[in-house]
Amino acid sequence: MKTLTPLIDIVVPEPRPDQVYTRRCFDHDFRFDGLKRLLGAADCSKAGDRNAGLSTANETEREVARAILSGLTLQHLYDHPLTDNAGKIDSVMIVNYDIDRQAFADVADMTLGQLKDRLLNADGFEVQRLGRGLTGVMAAALAKLCDVHELIFIARKISKPTKARTPLGIPGTLASRCQPNHPTDDLRGITLLIYWSLALGGGDALIGVNPAVDTVDNISRILRHIDKLRRRTGAPTQICVLAHIKTQLACLENGVPVEILFQSLAGTDKTNNEFDITVDLLDRGYHTMAEKGPLKDVTEQFMYFETGQGSEFSYGTHNGIDMATTEALCYGLARRYDPFMVNNVTGFIGPETHLDSYEMIVANLQDHFMGKLLGLPMGMAPCYTLHSNITLEGQQIATQLVTAAGANYFMDVGLNTDRMLAYFDTSAHDDQTLREVHGRRPAPAFLEWGLARGIFALDAQGNVARGPRWGDPRQFCESDAEYQDLLAATPALYGTASAGPRPANDVARLTRLNQGVGRAAIHAELRIDELQQLAPFRVVTTEASSKDAHLGSPNLGARLSAQSRAWLVAENRQVQIVVSDGLSAEAVHHNLRDLLPVLMDGFAGHGYTTGQPIIARYGRVKLAEPLADRLQCDVVVYLIGERPGGDALASRSLSAYLVYRLDDAAQQDAARFSGNPAIRFEYTVISNIYSGGLPPAEAGGVIVDRVGHQNELPCACKFCTHARPCTPLSK
Repeated sequence: MKTLTPLIDIVVPEPRPDQVYTRRCFDHDFRFDGLKRLLGAADCSKAGDRNAGLSTANETEREVARAILSGLTLQHLYDHPLTDNAGKIDSVMIVNYDIDRQAFADVADMTLGQLKDRLLNADGFEVQRLGRGLTGVMAAALAKLCDVHELIFIARKISKPTKARTPLGIPGTLASRCQPNHPTDDLRGITLLIYWSLALGGGDALIGVNPAVDTVDNISRILRHIDKLRRRTGAPTQICVLAHIKTQLACLENGVPVEILFQSLAGTDKTNNEFDITVDLLDRGYHTMAEKGPLKDVTEQFMYFETGQGSEFSYGTHNGIDMATTEALCYGLARRYDPFMVNNVTGFIGPETHLDSYEMIVANLQDHFMGKLLGLPMGMAPCYTLHSNITLEGQQIATQLVTAAGANYFMDVGLNTDRMLAYFDTSAHDDQTLREVHGRRPAPAFLEWGLARGIFALDAQGNVARGPRWGDPRQFCESDAEYQDLLAATPALYGTASAGPRPANDVARLTRLNQGVGRAAIHAELRIDELQQLAPFRVVTTEASSKDAHLGSPNLGARLSAQSRAWLVAENRQVQIVVSDGLSAEAVHHNLRDLLPVLMDGFAGHGYTTGQPIIARYGRVKLAEPLADRLQCDVVVYLIGERPGGDALASRSLSAYLVYRLDDAAQQDAARFSGNPAIRFEYTVISNIYSGGLPPAEAGGVIVDRVGHQNELPCACKFCTHARPCTPLSK
């Protein structure tokens, strides 16, 4: 087991005043106030950095920033740790200084430009050795100086194999991480997606489910089920459910097979705190797995981290640091735990961080380079959402480039469509295509298993080929009736036929058509006149003046316009219903006619006072908070269109966020529990409200019941960590 250095023992220089970096070039004077500003200016322009005011106005200014940056020594970067907004060094930055001091001493006097040249000339062993002496800030600075060829050329020199039950990242291999997500955690749908992944040669890195509901009971249920499937199929791999680390540790204490411990990471303490994560908690998770984990006797690598550029900015907790640098700080934190695997999901958030395919491709190459340089086993998930301008073709370009750079694994999300998270990732078809294009194999034990089952075959030259049973999930079912039952429970599945390593044309056409319908739903507008025929809605506006502004900057949709703030006054009602387009106006129009009457009648029947319902065009979930403050209501029932997923029906999916405004006593209780003295609201969510999920009329009853539920019933929100059960309304 790796010894974790106590934070108090990690040497970090004292913060210094910001230095001003200047240069005169072609009769123009350029000035960058502070290292944060210089690092942001030196990067390729990306939406998140533009929105944060960290990107440059033009290419000339960017190249001047890069020239200044390339002339700074590693010692200079070491001597200037980046601080939070209060001028303090947070624990993520401290962990980044837990470096190989001898390796750093060998390069401390070099400029960044000189170090880049040395890495281009060095062999892989030397690149890895020097990487152990770098902080995340140093790795990010180097990435900003590298072009595409250099990001690939240096990264591909680095080999970082790891081992849990089975190995990952052995040279010459390319693995696949099966992600069989289901919008309602239906074990039948999860089963079919696992069977299909295994049949396509996927899952040799890990089988891991993102749960729709993050409770100990549900996570235990899923873990035990996928463990049973692993044993039943005999697939040599490992399992994980991507719940909050606290939930997983509770499952482990109950004897549930938590083989790999997962957690999403961010590059600042403030962002990690939004996830209810601290370095101390991660340390406890690591030690607990070493002492009690199911694989403790076969491996010392049992941690799995997921990262991706932009989460710090999207939470407004980036401390003025650009996205690439905060991402590299994540890697410096992950390195502390010698993880089995790290997965990068840059592109997942949306156009507010990465607007188009170019921005996503460059960011993925940077992330892979920085992670491998800092010593991590990098898996990659170039991904996108339908409200961005990233396309499937852009994603495929990214996967080809990152495979050339030596990625350890990619995701397998069936037909690229995540049925629960409503985004688009790589698939087992992509993984197999990349293996055949780049001459890679699955992990050794998995290959042997696949050969025995006829999923793989060896040609006359000993090359791995697809076998006669490749792509057929029926092989794992005991009967056709079982297969049909599993198939019926799996949404957004347009067929399992393949052509070579790719989906058959008919399957591909249906998949792409449904994506097209989803994109159209995002750009549809609310038809307010139609909605006002259902109820006498009041209309409020946000600071987002257009659809493009709304999609590109979520903060605008979270704030009321000055005009709306002026006329909204305290009404002191218990419940306020708010309807907003969010990311799908079509979801509102397809569900509200059946949902709204149930809500209105239900609240009236319970004796709750309600305000006149409100419509907010171009609204985000956080808009509920200023509305609750202005109206002085107890709870906002916020009905908002979800991010459209992979099929046309899912583009009609609505969510109901229940946003509780805490009174003074409740706020004190919540602050004590959460450790966040600024907490003022608690959230819970009821999602997937549409004909293919929770029917709208039924959802109305669930919402009414949840709004007034008793204190002893816990909230089952997977997006927020609640300080206590949501407060029932008093009549």
